[in-house]
Amino acid sequence: MIAGLAFYAFAAVLIASAVMVVTSRNPVHSVLYLILAFFNAAALFLIAGAEFLAMILVIVYVGAVAVLFLFVVMMLDIDFVRLRQGFQRYAPIGAVIGGILFLELVFVLGAWQSSGQAESLRLNATPTDVQNTVAIGRVLYTDYVFLFQGAGLILLVSMIGAIVLTHRDRVRSRHQNIEAQVTRRTQLDMARVPVGASIGELGILRPPVPEEKRKVIAHDDHGHGGGHH
Repeated sequence: MIAGLAFYAFAAVLIASAVMVVTSRNPVHSVLYLILAFFNAAALFLIAGAEFLAMILVIVYVGAVAVLFLFVVMMLDIDFVRLRQGFQRYAPIGAVIGGILFLELVFVLGAWQSSGQAESLRLNATPTDVQNTVAIGRVLYTDYVFLFQGAGLILLVSMIGAIVLTHRDRVRSRHQNIEAQVTRRTQLDMARVPVGASIGELGILRPPVPEEKRKVIAHDDHGHGGGHH
């Protein structure tokens, strides 16, 4: 009775927090609701007897992934108003993709068939001779090893795509030019510089002074010169 009430309570909070992750306007609040959803999912795993999955969910997802999301969202200066400006332009494409995903879910749920032994297996006692971690390892690395490796490849491709999309080449960034370093001259030319030569005569050009800095310099000169009589 208590386990059933706990299950429905954690499941209700999990569904509500998942909805708030999607509907929250503030991204920081979305990440916090995501952490709450992870904790409730871990509680459901504990009720189901999968304590290894519960600890992995708390340690890996809450302790690393969700905290990383939170720091990234808080540190990046994202203009969300500018991001929402193109929402109407891409709304039809998003609606089509959402409709396709909804149809796929309908087909999957419609073709769902329960095994005849599912009811009897549910009433059986939990085996104690095999640990939870060992059982999960056997299933992942024997029966579903190819699907497991395929999921890893998909995550790798998505990570590379995220790095490529977020990489921005700044104009002011300095890059190493290996060709210029290898082909540089090893000899130095000696030049005879006359005494008292100016910078212009030597061919050295000063960088242009910005307008704001020029005004500040002119203001400082005026202030210092105004005190002399």
